[in-house]
Amino acid sequence: MNTLDYVFGVIFILISATLVVLVLLQEGKSQGLGAIQGSVENTYWGKNKGRSTEGVMKRVTVILSVLFVLLSLFLDMNII
Repeated sequence: MNTLDYVFGVIFILISATLVVLVLLQEGKSQGLGAIQGSVENTYWGKNKGRSTEGVMKRVTVILSVLFVLLSLFLDMNII
């Protein structure tokens, strides 16, 4: 194994750990008793959900998931 394999391996482990933490930090779809009131799409938080912390975490999770899949395929092909 050369140095590049180790570098990509470390990056892969960091992405994996970060992805696990982000998924565990996100809230579920049903918010307990708050789900009884119905959707929150008409409130301020419903309209600006993409700009909130939850929206940013969701976007980062999607980006890291794509990087995880691409890097795992790249490491499996043994191109380097």
